Amino acid sequence: MQISDLIPWGRDRNKTPASGDDRPDNPLAALQRDINHVFEDFWQRLENGWNGRTNPAGGFGPSTDISESGDSVEVAVELPGMSEDDIGISLSGDAMTIRGEKKIAHEEKRKGVYMSERSYGAFYRTIPLPPGADTGKADAQFRNGVLTVTLPKSPEAQAKVKRIKVKSS
Repeated sequence: MQISDLIPWGRDRNKTPASGDDRPDNPLAALQRDINHVFEDFWQRLENGWNGRTNPAGGFGPSTDISESGDSVEVAVELPGMSEDDIGISLSGDAMTIRGEKKIAHEEKRKGVYMSERSYGAFYRTIPLPPGADTGKADAQFRNGVLTVTLPKSPEAQAKVKRIKVKSS
């Protein structure tokens, strides 16, 4: 076995590593194959990126849209099932951090039945802000599960924007 056999991108996927016995009924060979599949799956996920809603640690990350116009920066974050009391926003220098905790608890008591379910997830996201964003005039609205934070640009930053006319040749 070579070190390249341990690294997914350095290994021929059709070749199995040499083990003392490659018979399909050998329990050690079956265990090694299962462990190899776990690591291959992990590396594939890492290479392909996580799906945006979950991270390797099992938490969740909300979908975020950031847009910039000539006079403001707008950040929209999808936070379904949360309330404004679950969300915190802080501005520090040239960055904005949005934190939240999602807690869901369901309890049901009936004759002879007691059911209790709980789930919890926390996240934070730090977003770099462009130069000239006026953090003193930031405004946050939460409606229908979407947090929208608007940061106007300072008059100096707006004055620095220069429009260039595009000509056809």
